[in-house]
Amino acid sequence: MRTPPYLPYLAGPPGLAPGLKPIDPDKWLAPDSEAEAWLPEKTVLMRTHRAQVFADTGVPEAVAEAANAVRAVTGSGHDTWGSPLEGAASRVSDDLCILLPDERGHWVLRAASLVAPTFWSLAEKIGQPLAGLHATVPDANPELVSRISRMFDALRPGTVLERFNWTVQASPARFTPSSAPLKAMARAMPDEDVLDLLYFRVERQTISKLPGTGAVLFTIRVCIDPLSAALPDARHRKAFAAAWDGIDPDLGAYKGWPAYDRLVRAALAQLA
Repeated sequence: MRTPPYLPYLAGPPGLAPGLKPIDPDKWLAPDSEAEAWLPEKTVLMRTHRAQVFADTGVPEAVAEAANAVRAVTGSGHDTWGSPLEGAASRVSDDLCILLPDERGHWVLRAASLVAPTFWSLAEKIGQPLAGLHATVPDANPELVSRISRMFDALRPGTVLERFNWTVQASPARFTPSSAPLKAMARAMPDEDVLDLLYFRVERQTISKLPGTGAVLFTIRVCIDPLSAALPDARHRKAFAAAWDGIDPDLGAYKGWPAYDRLVRAALAQLA
């Protein structure tokens, strides 16, 4: 097993704060730690489930600029996709989402290639403002939405911001528009099999602003590894347990953690 590329639990429990930090723009999409494991399946899903994983409300300039930004990193190639955004998304493990302000200045999801959704539906969220995208997050409105909106407004081209989100799940699947099947699997999972069946899921997210259209390009790279690989020693297990136990209960419920609590504790006990 590899060592997972990101272990965000070392920074403490997840919180509602955006937690975005600037990174070297050269490290925006490279190196792509998930390309070998995910791109073959991703491109199949892009063709077989297009209605579920691609949406465009009609923003050709922003789509073209976003696609060109990705191609500047990956290199050009022959595309057979229906949209330049899909062509760009087929070259990276990351999903690509484009947000633009509407006439009221509210940032709206206008186009996306989203093949590894962490328990949400693109068809339901396309065309929604930030308030609609985050409506179900505990206490997210209006504080979180206003904070993110101001951050989008102030973002300058050339700056790349990065954050991480993480959870556990009862499957190595990345295409997970619903959490219900995974929660059902978790509830039925015996404690003794937990180290073989429980996985650590990390979203590495970035935001950047495109200089021509002023669109915000939001990227999401999903990394999946066995939970045991993410907890290689006592120090990591202690940090993970502290982060797991330290989450706000409402946020933990939103993330579906109660369905996994028994299994996580069994995993920690077996690894110890």
